[in-house]
Amino acid sequence: MFEVVIGLEVHVQLNTKTKLFCSCPTSFNHKQNTNTCPTCLALPGALPVLNKEVVHKSIMLGTAIDATINRISYFDRKSYFYPDSPSSYQITQLYTPIVEHGKLQIDFEDGSNKTIRVNRAHIEADAGKNIHDGDISKVDLNRAGTPLLEIVSEPDMRNAEEVTLYLKKLHSIIRYLDIGDANMQEGSFRVDVNVSIRPKGDEKLYTRVEIKNINSFKFIQRAIEVEVARQTEAWEDGTYDEEIVQETRLFDQVKQETRSMRGKEEAADYRYFPEPDLLKCVVTDEMMDKYTKIPELPDAKKERFVNEYGMNEYNAMVITSLVETANFFETMMEEEGVTAKTATTWLTVELPARLKGDMNITNSPVDAKKLGFLVKRIDDKTISGKAAKEVLDFLMENEAADVDSAIDKLGLKQVTDTGAIEAMCDDIINANPEKVEQYQGGKEKLFGFFVGQVMKASKGSANPQVVNEILKAKIG
Repeated sequence: MFEVVIGLEVHVQLNTKTKLFCSCPTSFNHKQNTNTCPTCLALPGALPVLNKEVVHKSIMLGTAIDATINRISYFDRKSYFYPDSPSSYQITQLYTPIVEHGKLQIDFEDGSNKTIRVNRAHIEADAGKNIHDGDISKVDLNRAGTPLLEIVSEPDMRNAEEVTLYLKKLHSIIRYLDIGDANMQEGSFRVDVNVSIRPKGDEKLYTRVEIKNINSFKFIQRAIEVEVARQTEAWEDGTYDEEIVQETRLFDQVKQETRSMRGKEEAADYRYFPEPDLLKCVVTDEMMDKYTKIPELPDAKKERFVNEYGMNEYNAMVITSLVETANFFETMMEEEGVTAKTATTWLTVELPARLKGDMNITNSPVDAKKLGFLVKRIDDKTISGKAAKEVLDFLMENEAADVDSAIDKLGLKQVTDTGAIEAMCDDIINANPEKVEQYQGGKEKLFGFFVGQVMKASKGSANPQVVNEILKAKIG
């Protein structure tokens, strides 16, 4: 039996307006090579100047993961050639990062949890982008110099589930802090996975393989499974020492395999040395006072939702995992008379089912206030849950309409007048004497027939609870 050992390196693009060491915009989706200057083009004589907003956002992350924030940190030069890096080196922090020795708690479905240690988070500059067009390769340097935080975990994860939970929690924290958009598809949240295996009970760390730049949680999970299977097979075949070498591999999503990309370099290969063009990075008392005051994070918000709204742990976790969903929910709950249970269902089930294409809760035609009011109308029995689905469909197509006018237009207002419902019940009972006799003789399933007939007669507008109560009183 083998144990899997996994550590992660996550590169997060910070959402500063300008690059790490110059005043060029970070909006690199503009026309190629237009957001550049002598500094990010690495022209002779151009000197870097540190963007202080990067330091501020680093402090916020360090606070969120309960880490040490080094009041003095240094930049180092990492030498390597990439076609999309004109300087042939990267400015990073090897020896003294701005953040180190943090931790992040992951939560399992059974209610248990585990703490993953975070070794460090250091500042570095991103490279540009290679564009391959047939036999021609081009380089776009708009992204070159964009500020990154590289967040490096300890090798504390033991399976793909723990990796996914760690990444989702980290992704959520980044979004809550609003220090980056963490969009995996666009490359602003990039993950490198370091995987090794060892016999159960062995504390030794064996040869690790790095799987580079995987852009979805699903693919990360699958890449780990494939690589673990490869290493396990090599160990069992007796070819581990020959086949498993320290290297960087890519995950082929089509062939469902990892493939060698290059040999893994060590620190000596990069010829690190202190960056000669930058002074030390100093975190002042004023910075600490201001940027350690961070927003409420997912775990704290989840606990508050449980206590404040009476939610169960699972629903609170689902709602608070995304800051946009949590904010949407809180706006819904501002409507007097809304219950958390109904609001949760309509936010996590009914609304998402109607968000098509590029729609999401931030640009939904039905905003939080409107959905909250719709939920209020369900909870106060103005409409039934079934009718509310029709109302929501209407509102999705008619953004300017309000809830009450939609209910009136569709004729879905629920009848709660006991006199009117009693009359309908009498009509159904009188029209079906044989079924009444069968029901009273023990065929209890026929009760649903009577309820259905009354609801049909009322065109779905009768309050089902009132219908049930009246029928039980009349036919026993």
